[in-house]
Amino acid sequence: MSAVTTEKASRPAATKHEMSIRDARESDLPAIIKIYNAAIATRMSTAQLEPVTLESRQNWLKDHSAGRHPFWVVEIDGKIAGWLTLKSFLPRCAYRDTAEVSVYVDEKFRRRGVGRAMLAEAISRAPELGIAAIVGLIFAHNQASLQLFAELGFEKWGLLPRVARLDDVERDLTIMGWHA
Repeated sequence: MSAVTTEKASRPAATKHEMSIRDARESDLPAIIKIYNAAIATRMSTAQLEPVTLESRQNWLKDHSAGRHPFWVVEIDGKIAGWLTLKSFLPRCAYRDTAEVSVYVDEKFRRRGVGRAMLAEAISRAPELGIAAIVGLIFAHNQASLQLFAELGFEKWGLLPRVARLDDVERDLTIMGWHA
């Protein structure tokens, strides 16, 4: 588990909140799904168009616990503030050292460094996980995520124009990449 101390923006600097990054547990799944479903509704960060259910995601954590690709949550004041997964980029052996990252932050905890802390953790732990490259697939209209990834050393590796259709709007997908 990793711990980061953060200041709550709306309170005096003396008030500190500990942010901890840890492996997700089955008991976290309802909060994880709530965060994901809120992201689905915004059409900013996932190509999933319909909300997911607890039943449909029962194996989500198990799929990650078996391998070298983690599923982490950030906890602040006992609440799940966000989550991050690393997963295999593509199934071919030549891509075995490359992982795809997904980062989601609860809207109540945005702009507090949650996404930054999780992404920085993934970067710092990549070598011990046997990961040499991390790829983020980010909608081109999601400027906040593109900026965060760039600030943490990711580069634009590509653009897939109009590959996603979200509510009858064609969207571009930006490929952001990082090498160890």
